[in-house]
Amino acid sequence: MKTTSILGFATTCLALVATLAFALPGAAAEAPGKIKVLLVTGDDVQPAHNWHAVSQAIRETLTTSGKFDVRVCEDAGVLDSAATLGRYDLVFLHMYNAKTPTLSAGAKENLASYVKDGKGLVISHLSSASFKEWEEFPKLCGRYWVMGKSGHGPRAVFKAHISNKDHPITQGLADFEADDELYAKLLGDAPITVLVAADSDWSKQTEALAFTVAYGQGRVFHETFGHDAKAIQNPSVQKLIQRGCEWAATGKVQ
Repeated sequence: MKTTSILGFATTCLALVATLAFALPGAAAEAPGKIKVLLVTGDDVQPAHNWHAVSQAIRETLTTSGKFDVRVCEDAGVLDSAATLGRYDLVFLHMYNAKTPTLSAGAKENLASYVKDGKGLVISHLSSASFKEWEEFPKLCGRYWVMGKSGHGPRAVFKAHISNKDHPITQGLADFEADDELYAKLLGDAPITVLVAADSDWSKQTEALAFTVAYGQGRVFHETFGHDAKAIQNPSVQKLIQRGCEWAATGKVQ
């Protein structure tokens, strides 16, 4: 008698599950997937920039938001494969090729086409100084670091101001204090939308620290924060990076 009751109960439960599954045919399909991010790192100016520690801080910043699935690759040669790039919604470039070779011609074409065709790109800190011989790269970056011309004062605490309160990335964000290098005198004249800026004691100018660039059908988010892991772990910087990555990948922030 007990066995029969248990079997009957189990059958009823299975029937109920099946009924709910048919009643909500789109439930599983409507669950949003995570944004797939390829974080390219592996080289930088050392010992000034500990790229390994910073890349891990960036990865943690993204994964802890619950919105991103991040693969870290310490070899920019991954960009040689257009098929591999196609699996990702966003490329996050966190490297300066100080010792490693520049990108191959194929990798350059792949990355440019990836963004031009509608995917997202993030440029972080000194990454804009990379690939000096690639004439198209400054257009992707919007503004770019040039050795001997760009610079910064001593690392310090400074006030970062939200310059555009209506953009999806910065909507609802407040001015904040950053403990970082304040990058200054980046070059370039491509149209950009400045999101965050700060007054530099070194350049005596107001410098754009986070901005967006339109490139073909794609979106570029460029942020200059991130001298070290501590700078990235600032909650306001983390929020900015999370929202910037989401916007670059999807065109919106939810």
